[in-house]
Amino acid sequence: MLAALILSVSYKFRSSNTILAHQLHDQYRQSTDEMGNDEFDHRELDSVDNAKRKVEWGSNATSSNEGSSQDSVLFEAVERYRALIFSRPVSSVAGLRSSAVVAPLISCLRLHVQSALENLRFGVDESYTLAMPDPVNASQALIQANTVLASLLVLIFLLNAVLYILSIRPPRVIKEVIDAMSYAKLNVLHWHIVDTQSFPLEIPSYPKLWEGSFSPWERYTMDDAQDIVEYARKRGVNVMPELDVPGHAASWGVGYPQLWPSANCTQPLDVTRNFTFRLIDGIISDFAKVFRFDFVHMGGDEVNTSCWTETPRIEKWLREKNYSGFDAYKQFVLQAESVSAARGYTPVNWEEPFNLFGAQLNRKTVIHNWLGRGVAAKVVKAGLRCIVSNQDAWYLDHLDVPWQTFYSNEPWANVTEASERALVLGGEVCMWGEMVDASDIQQTIWPRAAAAAERLWSNFDEQRLAKVQPDAMLPRLRHFRCLLNERGIASAPVVGLQGRGRDPPFGPGSCYSQ
Repeated sequence: MLAALILSVSYKFRSSNTILAHQLHDQYRQSTDEMGNDEFDHRELDSVDNAKRKVEWGSNATSSNEGSSQDSVLFEAVERYRALIFSRPVSSVAGLRSSAVVAPLISCLRLHVQSALENLRFGVDESYTLAMPDPVNASQALIQANTVLASLLVLIFLLNAVLYILSIRPPRVIKEVIDAMSYAKLNVLHWHIVDTQSFPLEIPSYPKLWEGSFSPWERYTMDDAQDIVEYARKRGVNVMPELDVPGHAASWGVGYPQLWPSANCTQPLDVTRNFTFRLIDGIISDFAKVFRFDFVHMGGDEVNTSCWTETPRIEKWLREKNYSGFDAYKQFVLQAESVSAARGYTPVNWEEPFNLFGAQLNRKTVIHNWLGRGVAAKVVKAGLRCIVSNQDAWYLDHLDVPWQTFYSNEPWANVTEASERALVLGGEVCMWGEMVDASDIQQTIWPRAAAAAERLWSNFDEQRLAKVQPDAMLPRLRHFRCLLNERGIASAPVVGLQGRGRDPPFGPGSCYSQ
């Protein structure tokens, strides 16, 4: 059974671990009193590669017992922040503004602390000097601090400044979603990675595409995508990427304006240009090197063809072919399907192509139901496969839909023949990015997605479903929600203040009563 979650996440903070000298060396350098290097306890943190990421205690170590032990506050802080401050090296700084002054890669952080005393007290000296790069060695950063507390402050500064602005970070939030999915036995992450607003993914075949991202720091490299795919694989989760064509694609034209019908009418993608389909083929080709799942989602939903019919150049092309806007839409979807199939993928489309010209679709196409109930029965009756995500029951951004509705939704409803039930691949709950960011995504997904997961993994018995109230699941869902919280997943209460998604607790009490 395919039990999936769609995650529409179009950005992440990212860039290079190269240092922007004008921001971090000039603006953020904190002046302190003169401190001679000979007086300092020397700790050196080397990040050239994983094998060398260690703390080396220098020969100038203080004679005090405090600070020289490897379980000291300072040592623990270095260990705690090392992997965060030093990301893996990169070979370029693609996407940085051309006016930025870029310093060399910082491969080593040298920390000099005058006093090894670690006692926290009122009035402790918090001053430090940060030189980035070190005037003596451009590949190093140099911190000089009077106290251990000051050294902690500058390490935290590096986290907030270097990481937020400059360094490559792993896609932590997506990985946390994958962790929670694996606990609920949801086994496919449908990653709606590009959309109208942003194209954040690196496509080596067409490197200007990610110029359509929200910003240069909100992007994914192909290495990031590979990292997510591998992380998911080790937890039993497949990753299905989506290109939503020809609609929902205005961001593509930021890097390649010829994809737009015109500068003032930016989607759907230009159906008249061979370049459009060469580019789609290039994307799918690059996908195939990372996304190993059988399926790729090609979108096809919510296409308004007025941009074609109202652009004189395209309107002329339509007349010459005796096409309506609908005919052009159909040709686009079928040609995009052929491109993905030629690259070895099974194409998935949202339900509109089936509703409008289902008989002409590639017979391997999977139809993704989202608009309403009853579509799955029609799809399998036509001999095609189906994924169920009807928005009235399984859209997580619909905060007013309670968990009971998620639990009661049955993908096999009105599908009675065994041969047709076999064509229903499973169901998918959808978390669209308009309603969430990293601050609230988990409590919007959970625990309602877990209610759908139990429905998907339960034996189907229509009579039993009609007789048993969803509240019979309440103790199990509460228990699972508490397990998620214990594992660091910020699941919302099952029974919140208003009984809606993402609700706060209704008052004090045990986790198992919320």
